[in-house]
Amino acid sequence: MRPFVLNYVLPAESPVVTVPYTYDSALQLNVLSDGRPAIADRELILAVGTTTSTAGSKTHFDD
Repeated sequence: MRPFVLNYVLPAESPVVTVPYTYDSALQLNVLSDGRPAIADRELILAVGTTTSTAGSKTHFDD
C-alpha cells in the first residue's frame, strides 16, 4: 500500500553549488585555485562562513 502523501510529494532539487576552493590532502588544507590556503582570503571566509573539511571529523572526536 502506498501512503496517500507520496502521490503529491515532489523530489527536492539540489542547488548547484560552486566551491571556490579544493582540499589538498598533502597540505591537509583547503586551497584556492592559485595555491594559497583558503583561510587567507578574508572575503571568501566572510561569504561562505567556513572552509572546514570533513577529514578532521573522521579522525578526531573533538571536532
